[in-house]
Amino acid sequence: MNKEISLFFFLFLSLASIFSPLPLSAAKEPIHGTNPEKAEAPPAAKAQEKSYSSVEERRLYNTLEQERAGLQEKIKVLADREKELKTLEQEVDKKFEQMEKKIQELKNIQQKTEELLARKDAAELKKIEELSKIYSKMEADKAALALTALKDQQLAADIIAGMKTKSAAKLMEQLDKLKASSLTTTLSTLSTE
Repeated sequence: MNKEISLFFFLFLSLASIFSPLPLSAAKEPIHGTNPEKAEAPPAAKAQEKSYSSVEERRLYNTLEQERAGLQEKIKVLADREKELKTLEQEVDKKFEQMEKKIQELKNIQQKTEELLARKDAAELKKIEELSKIYSKMEADKAALALTALKDQQLAADIIAGMKTKSAAKLMEQLDKLKASSLTTTLSTLSTE
């Protein structure tokens, strides 16, 4: 019975020392009313020479010490991994910020490009309107000859589309049948695009 109590007490102290931040010697501090100056802390050598009441007690103590060392090693490994993860997280955050900046730059470039394209389209439309006015004022046979010489079928169709109906009809009469049918086909697709 006495061995069971001492074994229980030893296991209790061992477990307390594993899970407690206090060293094992702190558990043996004097109770209130004793003189702390007279109490001697056992030196490290005496702790190593601790006598065990049984082989089982020694085996349990060694097992607990090994498990404690293993837990401390795992704690150290986890702490190192946590540091690595924090470092990686910071790097990812930096890369994410850089990507956000690049995306914003690309959006700005896209907006500028769209504005430039809109200006270009407006300028082209204005030039086509001016060409349409010029071709409207030309004699129909000379305008037809100039349109026939144009290699850009779309431009020719745009010019005719910008003309008044009466002027466009006179011009189309002067074109050869092949060119007129080709321009008619192109003109018919203008409204669907």
